[in-house]
Amino acid sequence: RMAIAALLRESFVQALHWEKEKERCSGEDLKKDIFVKVLKGQIPLRVHAHRADDIMTAVRIAEEFNVSIILDHCTEGHFVAGEIAKRSIPVVYGPMLLGKVKQELGELTEKTPAVLFEAGVKFSLTTDHPEISVKHLMLCAALSTKEGLPKEEALKAVTFNAAEILGLSHRIGSLWPGRDADIVVWSGDPFDITSRVEMVWINGRMVYNASDDRLQ
Repeated sequence: RMAIAALLRESFVQALHWEKEKERCSGEDLKKDIFVKVLKGQIPLRVHAHRADDIMTAVRIAEEFNVSIILDHCTEGHFVAGEIAKRSIPVVYGPMLLGKVKQELGELTEKTPAVLFEAGVKFSLTTDHPEISVKHLMLCAALSTKEGLPKEEALKAVTFNAAEILGLSHRIGSLWPGRDADIVVWSGDPFDITSRVEMVWINGRMVYNASDDRLQ
């Protein structure tokens, strides 16, 4: 872990030097150019971290170099939710439907989304597809409501919040004039496991109708 942190710091320092020298150098360095974009705030740094100590290491590095980060997984986010919220760091939480198959997942719990919400963290949910199929995303949202997350917030975690964290909320994630018109119609409450998808529109065009499904 110390080596990973050291390599990350080294990459940022190299990018700082590269930004100053690139005009005098011929050719490109794609790796350094990406880090330069992070340093300039043009793109965020996506941080894959499960444990609370790893999360806080990423936070310290982000503050050291004044860069924006998004926390992916954030399995132990419930331990440091206040620190994450204080810095307005977005979280992409999950996958939830996973056994505790490695040390980093020892504190995995379906209660974390509710804790993040109560702390004021902006978060979305992920299945880490194909680790867990994306078709189980609504099930993850439903499990979060069982552990205290309000339904409205669970729905936002798989729609608007996800789009906003990706920087795409001007197109997707909500029903509003001028958006892409991606719509799913359910037979009932989408948090009820017995509900089924009846229709799907993408860009205003129907791409699925349950009544035409030959497997029904």
